Amino acid sequence: MANKVGALIKEARTGAKLTQEQLAKKISGLTASDISKAERGELELSQAQLKAIAKATGVTQASLLNAAKEGSKPAAKKPSAKKPAAKKTEELKLTAAEKKLVELYRAADKTTRDAAVKVLKGEKTGVDGILGSILGGAADLLTGKK
Repeated sequence: MANKVGALIKEARTGAKLTQEQLAKKISGLTASDISKAERGELELSQAQLKAIAKATGVTQASLLNAAKEGSKPAAKKPSAKKPAAKKTEELKLTAAEKKLVELYRAADKTTRDAAVKVLKGEKTGVDGILGSILGGAADLLTGKK
């Protein structure tokens, strides 16, 4: 495993505010020692383990898997007939609050997701708009409207 993958694992873990032990508990078959070795580039993890780490830390699976693939192959560039698109290798850094919003969004049903998008776009504002979007008619109970 290349040091690049290890550095990405450590960055993802610390970004998620997890210790090596906490992360290991979330990944079946890995110990804190294994996480430490992987971060130092001394242990090569399987794709399944990298996917589990990505899920547990809130980073994209592609970022870890691509780094693992790059680390196992020569760094030579492949010739390209056309101009490559803008690089998409930059990782999106999320705050803890943003990660929580993504988790809640993914767990919500379609109606709630649609309502949340409208609120974020500013299409629904105020107590009636926000609560009405999220709670439906139950918002009337809170606002005293009939």
